[in-house]
Amino acid sequence: MAIITEEPDPPPPPPKTKPNSKTKKTTSPPPSAASTTTKSNTTTTNPFHFWFYFTIVVSLIVLFFISISSLYPQDPKTWFLNLPPVLRLHYSKGRTIKVQTAPNYPQVEVFSIQEGPTNSDSHVLFVHGLGCSSFAFHSILKSLGHKNVHAVAIDLPGSGFSDKSVVVVEENVGGNGGFGGLWKVYSDIKEKGLFWGFDQLIEQGYVNHEENEIRVLKKESVKAIELGGEEMGRVLGQVVDSMGLAPVDLVLHDSALGLSANWISENQGLVRSVVVLDAVPSGTALPLWALEMPVLRDVTLGFRFVFKKVLAKCCGELFGGPEAEAHRILLKGRDGRRAVAGMGKKLNFSFDLAEWSGLDGVKGLPMRVIWSGGFSEEWSDKGRQVADVLPQVTLVTHSGGRWPQEHNAEEVAESIYDFVSSLPKSTKTTVEEQIPEHIQKMIDEAKSGDHHHHHGHGGHDRHEHSHGHGHGHAHAHAGYMDAYGLGQGWAM
Repeated sequence: MAIITEEPDPPPPPPKTKPNSKTKKTTSPPPSAASTTTKSNTTTTNPFHFWFYFTIVVSLIVLFFISISSLYPQDPKTWFLNLPPVLRLHYSKGRTIKVQTAPNYPQVEVFSIQEGPTNSDSHVLFVHGLGCSSFAFHSILKSLGHKNVHAVAIDLPGSGFSDKSVVVVEENVGGNGGFGGLWKVYSDIKEKGLFWGFDQLIEQGYVNHEENEIRVLKKESVKAIELGGEEMGRVLGQVVDSMGLAPVDLVLHDSALGLSANWISENQGLVRSVVVLDAVPSGTALPLWALEMPVLRDVTLGFRFVFKKVLAKCCGELFGGPEAEAHRILLKGRDGRRAVAGMGKKLNFSFDLAEWSGLDGVKGLPMRVIWSGGFSEEWSDKGRQVADVLPQVTLVTHSGGRWPQEHNAEEVAESIYDFVSSLPKSTKTTVEEQIPEHIQKMIDEAKSGDHHHHHGHGGHDRHEHSHGHGHGHAHAHAGYMDAYGLGQGWAM
C-alpha cells in the first residue's frame, strides 16, 4: 500500500524589478517631536509678517498726526472767532500799520499796541524775538503807560496778529517747454475766443502764430513772510516814521538784537537808546528744531502740555496755563510756524557784538542790559559777557525767564523806566528849507499889505484873519495825520 504525502507549494518568486526603477524606497526613522517643533517655528517667523505690521503701525501714526493737524482751522475768520478772551482783549486794543518788507512785494499789515501819552518825552518801542509776539509785553506796556511813558510793541511780519504770508507774482519768460505751449494756446483761447483759430483758418487759410514770440507768464503764489536783517531794518524804519517815535528808545528782545543791529548803526539820529532784554547776538530762546521737524512740530504745537513744557525748559519756568496757551495759538495760527522757521534760517550766526558796538553809529548810544538772573547759571554768565562787551553799559537782573512773564512785568518795566527817565530829553530837529529871494520879497510885500489892511478895518478883521489862519492850520495838520494813518488806523 503506497503512502501519499502532500508537500507545501514553494513560495512564489519575488517580482522582477527594472534596474533603473524609481520605486526603490529608503527606510528612515519616524520624525521625532523636536523636528516637528522646529518646522512649525520656521513657518511662523516669516519676515513678511514683521514688515507688514510695521507698515501698518507707521501708517496709523502718520494718519494720527495728520488728523491732529487738521483739527486746527487755518481760515483766518474761524481762527479769530476761536481766540481765547485774553487774546481778543489784546487784539481789541491794537491797530495795524501797513509796511513794505521788500521793494517788489505788496504791503503787509503789522499789528501794534501802545500805552501812555503820545506826547511823552520817551517813546519806547519793543521788538520781540522769533516765536514771540507783542502779547508778551502787554503788561509791561501797561506799567510804563502808568508812568507817563509812550510804550509801543509790534508784531513783526510773520508773527502774532501781523500778516504771516503774502501773495507774490512770479514771472516766467518763455514758458515751460511743452506745458508753456499748452498754456499759450489756453491763453489765446481765453483772450480771443474759442473760434478765433477757425475764423483765421477760413479767412486766411492759416493761423497767424508767431513762433519766436517771447511770452511772459505770470503766476501767483502764497509765500510765508521771512525777515532777515535788511527786511527788519525796512520794517523798523517805516514803523518809527509812521508813528512818529523818533528819537526812539529801542527794547530788543531775544533774536531782535541781531536782526536790528544794521539798522541801528545806520540810523543813529532816529535812535536815542537801546535796551538789551535777554538778547544774544545769535540764536533764539525757543528752539527752532521744534518748529521744523515734521512730526515733532505737530506734537509741540498740537498739544498744550507739550508746548508748556518746551516753554518752561527753554524760555521760563513760571509760565501760567493761559499765558502759554496764548503763545501757542499765536505761533500756530495762520501758518505762523512756517514763517518763524524761515526767519530762523536768515539769522546771522556770525554776528560780532564787539565789532558792532565799536561802530561810529553805535558806540555813543546809551545802553542798558536787563537780564534774567534766575533762569540758569549758564544764562546769567551769558548776560555778564554781553554787558562786558558793550561800552558803558549797566547790567540789571530780573526774576523772570528769557521770555517776559506776567509775574515780573512790573519789575522789568521799572528797570526800563529808570533807564529812559535818566536820559536827556529828546528834541526833534527840523530842517528848514531856504526860501528863494523873489518868493521872500513877495511874502514881505503881502505882510506889509496885510498890516495896512488891519489898520483900516480894525479888530474885527483881525479876528477873522486869525480865525482863518487857525482853520487852515487845522486842515493842514489833519492832512498830515491822515497821510500817516493816525486817525482810525495807521497806514503807509
